[in-house]
Amino acid sequence: MKGILLVNLGSPDSPTPKDVKPYLDEFLMDERVIDAPKWLRNILVRGIILRTRPKKSAKAYKKIWWDEGSPLIVISERFHRKVQQKTAMPVALGMRYGSMSIKKALGELRDKGVNEVLLVPLYPHYAMSSYETVVVKTMEEKEAHFPEMQITTLPAFYKNAAYIKALSDKIAEGLSNFEYDHILFSYHGIPERHIRKSDPTKFHCKIDGNCCQVNSVAHHSCYRHQVYDTTDSVKAKLGLPDAKVSSSFQSRLAGDPWLKPYTDFEFERLAKEGKKRLVVITPAFVSDCLETLEEIAMEGKEQFLEAGGEAYKHIPCLNDDDAWVSVMAEWINDWQAKETLPS
Repeated sequence: MKGILLVNLGSPDSPTPKDVKPYLDEFLMDERVIDAPKWLRNILVRGIILRTRPKKSAKAYKKIWWDEGSPLIVISERFHRKVQQKTAMPVALGMRYGSMSIKKALGELRDKGVNEVLLVPLYPHYAMSSYETVVVKTMEEKEAHFPEMQITTLPAFYKNAAYIKALSDKIAEGLSNFEYDHILFSYHGIPERHIRKSDPTKFHCKIDGNCCQVNSVAHHSCYRHQVYDTTDSVKAKLGLPDAKVSSSFQSRLAGDPWLKPYTDFEFERLAKEGKKRLVVITPAFVSDCLETLEEIAMEGKEQFLEAGGEAYKHIPCLNDDDAWVSVMAEWINDWQAKETLPS
């Protein structure tokens, strides 16, 4: 029997330091998030970061927390329920980090008689710290606890036509009542070394501004190439002028170089260059979360206006929009009927 496993990032159980600390510990100790030797991760995470970060992060979570709970969890659950209504297959929801574990979700599917699973990482783009870690963790849980299960993984869907249409329609709706000077596609940042590590050729990715335009097998696992492809696809779909669109990267940590340009620097640059009315889109996520609701919709707005901007609009993620639900339902039903996956 076939079933579907949707996996998103995860969230603390509450916006308190007590619950944020174990969540951050699990997240930051992931070797695909902080890709340092375990002994060094222990020093960095448990000896330094977790001494101060939980309290700071808890304050940020409190700013965006809903009455129903974590926005990411609530939105993911709504999406899960809507997708389930559009397919006869059992659909389970798990999180890479936190109490809603992948193991629990696989157990739910097994208890319903499922032995063939379509794994759906809810990330449009391939990155070792998002998409890849979901796949690796799921396979680890399968081998340890569900060896009888067969698992097929939905590929990164960053350029799929149906996804691009749903994203473009969402953006068009957000632009319909807002006169803008510029549109900024802000993607979650990753260290530059992650790009090089994910390059199967070990020579193509030079992060020099040109390698993403040169065709290569490396693009299948290159986050930088894929996010720029998403921006270009939406720009073409909506007929947006090149001069009014750009991409940037948010949420960097101190230390090694991360993908540039940095979103917070772009807020200041754009405002000072006379782009007074700014629209910001966050397509690295399909569900609004701390990084979109607090860092971009709140902190980003404040940064832009303080730098001289006059109007700022953050367009929400696809969340549980019916059009996005229909796209996902079509993908999984095609897999059930024809063993085909989107490209």
